[in-house]
Amino acid sequence: MKSLDKNSLKTNTPSVITIGTFDGVHVGHQKIIERLVKTGHDKHLKSVVLTFFPHPRMVLQPDFKIQLLHTIDERQKTLKDLGLDHLIIKEFTHDFANLSARDYVKKILVDELNAKHIIIGYDHHFGKNRTANINDLKAFGKEFDFIVEEISAQDIKDVAVSSTKIRQALVEGDIKTANAYLGYPYFITGNVIKGKGIGKTLKFPTANIDVEKDYKLIPKNGVYVVSSRIGKQTVYGMMNIGTNPTFNEKKQSIEVHFFNIEEDLYNTSLKINILHRLRNEQKFESVKELTNQLNLDKKHAQEFIQIHE
Repeated sequence: MKSLDKNSLKTNTPSVITIGTFDGVHVGHQKIIERLVKTGHDKHLKSVVLTFFPHPRMVLQPDFKIQLLHTIDERQKTLKDLGLDHLIIKEFTHDFANLSARDYVKKILVDELNAKHIIIGYDHHFGKNRTANINDLKAFGKEFDFIVEEISAQDIKDVAVSSTKIRQALVEGDIKTANAYLGYPYFITGNVIKGKGIGKTLKFPTANIDVEKDYKLIPKNGVYVVSSRIGKQTVYGMMNIGTNPTFNEKKQSIEVHFFNIEEDLYNTSLKINILHRLRNEQKFESVKELTNQLNLDKKHAQEFIQIHE
C-alpha cells in the first residue's frame, strides 16, 4: 500500500475510492474496505481510501476535546494490512472545509484521484457546510464519468453503532466488547520513558509508556493483560493505567510489567495490545498488601494467557 499526502495518482491510473475517517478500522469498516478492494480487483482499478487529518472537529471545533481510537499513524498501519493500493491522507484545513461541492469533486476526486467508481454511504455529505449529498454526487458522476455505489443504511448504521460502542466500552474498561467490535485487540503505542522506579523496588519493574497524542482514547484506569512484539518475539505482561494511589500520585501513568524479559526498553517505541481487564485500580494500605495483589494479578494474567493465547 502506498501512502500519499498531497501527491496525485498518475492520471492514467483510474481508481475506486471510499471516503471517511475510518477511526479504529473496526469490523464494519473492514467490510467496506473488502468491498473496495474486490471492486478494484474486478474492474482493474486502483483501490483508494481517502481519509482526513486532523479530524474535522479538531479544526472546526478546537475547544471540543475529541477522543479517537487511532492516532493517524496507527490508522495508517492498520489500514495497510487490508490490501489497499493507496491511502490518501488529506490535510483538513479551513480552506479545505470551504471548498464548494463542485470544486471538491473536480479538483480532488477527479483531477487528483482519477475516480471512476466511488463507494460511499447513503448519508454522505460534502462541500462547504456539508450541503451536498449522495444525489449531488451521483449527478457529478454523470458529468465527470464515475459510478457512485451506495453503502446500505444498515451497513452505515453498523459502522456508527460499532464506533460508539467501542468508545463507550473502553471508557468503561470493557475490553472484551471493544475487541469484539474491532476484530483485533485495542492497542496503544508510545515510547518507553524513565519513571520513578517504584515497580523495580517492588520486584515488578515496569516500562512507562508515553502516549504522545492527547487525542488518543486511553481505556478506563485499571489493570490489564497485554502483549507486545519486542524484537522477534511476542511477550506478555500486565499493564496498570492510573495514578498509583497507594503512593499518592496524581498524574495518570501507563506502566507495563512484562513477564520473562530482562531487556532495557528505554527509548524504544512499543505497541501494547490490550487483551483482558483484570481489575480496577486500588489504593492499598501498605506496600506489602500491594505486592501481594501484584503477585495475584500476575497469576491471573498468566492463567488467562495460557487459556486464550
